[in-house]
Amino acid sequence: MFKLLQNVQLYSPGREGLRHVLVAGDKIAYIGANIPSLDPCLDVEITDFKGARLIPGFIDAHAHVTGGGGEAGFETSVPAPFLSEFTSAGVTTVVGLLGTDDLVRTTSSLIARIKALRAEGLSAYGYTGGYHVPPTTLTGSVRGDIVHVEELIAVGEVAISDHRSSQPTLEEVLRLASEAHVAGLMTGKAGLVHFHVGDGVRGLDLLRRAVQESEIPARVFYPTHVNRKKALFEEACELTKSGCTIDVTAFPVEEGEDAYSAEDAFMRYLDGGFDPSRITISSDGGGCLPKFNAQGELEGLDYARASALPLTLKSLLERGLELEHVLPAFTSNVSKILRLPSKGRLSIGSDADLVALGADHWPSWVMARGAWHLKQSAIFKKGTFE
Repeated sequence: MFKLLQNVQLYSPGREGLRHVLVAGDKIAYIGANIPSLDPCLDVEITDFKGARLIPGFIDAHAHVTGGGGEAGFETSVPAPFLSEFTSAGVTTVVGLLGTDDLVRTTSSLIARIKALRAEGLSAYGYTGGYHVPPTTLTGSVRGDIVHVEELIAVGEVAISDHRSSQPTLEEVLRLASEAHVAGLMTGKAGLVHFHVGDGVRGLDLLRRAVQESEIPARVFYPTHVNRKKALFEEACELTKSGCTIDVTAFPVEEGEDAYSAEDAFMRYLDGGFDPSRITISSDGGGCLPKFNAQGELEGLDYARASALPLTLKSLLERGLELEHVLPAFTSNVSKILRLPSKGRLSIGSDADLVALGADHWPSWVMARGAWHLKQSAIFKKGTFE
């Protein structure tokens, strides 16, 4: 029940200095410069971290927890990622979604997988819908799903500017956004629409028009994969001026490719003077990474992994950025846009989702909901079928 983490350099995500942290159950009960006095009759696990950096667990706002893919036949469907694929990467909260395949994979199967990850110790949520409009749902409407299904907090990933999308109109986008927004008002959930943005020439035009031509708050429009084209990313940066938050995907980028890596995109965003609270970084973990030619024919295939998040963090730190300036995009910015107030920060009363970084900037200890999943870089807790 009690775990005392001594001598940590705390990042909450702001830099707090040397601290001691007491975890009681699944919550942070104490943070202070002095070691708390505890009744000796209490069973307390004490670990001395000897100055290691302690940060909030990553919130992965975009992951295919049921697996993604299927664009080149049934054999190309990606299997569902195991629990430790997230936790060993420092991910303690994940938001699952459906993508291209929102027919074989259903809202029901997504909810079931979210429940399974929760039972295994991860904090997990989901988006209702998928690439296509009208969206796949459980109750018959996205508003009904968000209101009546505890695990579902928003809508996504709805595809735009992509040959695999259902080519939604402005009216259809606004209808989805209004349903999500009202559901968010009713429940206190995120109530937004998470948009998959492809590499089509229309870019973010549909979202820009939606913000300009409706009364729906700009925060409801949350586009992802915006670093897949350089011009698209510049367009996305400008969109944040209207109040939108953008999501950068930590996918691999080849030399000479017309795209920005997550770390390049993040640095360009900060250098451009844009609001640092309006950018997040996600992994697309479990999702398919197809390569199409100009005719929409598949030329290559891989899948994304949650480990892209700590890899991006490590790269940014090795480029000289300060940890407290990088962390919000993985933690507090995500909790803010997704309305998860107990996540993304290390403070008294917050969920005990913690990551200790090693000297190599990689997660060496990971705690999710007060339980250790990674200890000294070794997997301590595995999923049911691992």
